[in-house]
Amino acid sequence: MKPESNLKLTYGAWGLVGGAVIAMVVGFNWGGWTTAKGAQKITDEAVVSSQAAICAAQFMNAPGHEAKLKQFQETEGYRRTELIEKEGWDRMPGQDKAAWGVSGPCATNIDVLIKQAQAPNVPVTQAVPN
Repeated sequence: MKPESNLKLTYGAWGLVGGAVIAMVVGFNWGGWTTAKGAQKITDEAVVSSQAAICAAQFMNAPGHEAKLKQFQETEGYRRTELIEKEGWDRMPGQDKAAWGVSGPCATNIDVLIKQAQAPNVPVTQAVPN
């Protein structure tokens, strides 16, 4: 092989490797690429978030909601998840057992709904659309 061809081949191979590395750095940092593990984490967070919203709606639409609302507000923050789990609001329709990690975000959502309802003087029962 001619020395010029060998040199072109060497620089071409290094250019290919360098371009691939640059493409990966740009893609993963700014291009929105993700690994399978990262995509699974995002999916799991989205599922818990949607289940927490359903949990809050189940709480707000439960029979005897006003009494439970008062009980929820009187309960200490770290005990609210126990109250939600005991009443079963964290279980989705058709589930026998709630998914792990739903009751904490559910308690946060309920707390936010209560604060939103109290701020503009709107009754709590009207804060969540049916």
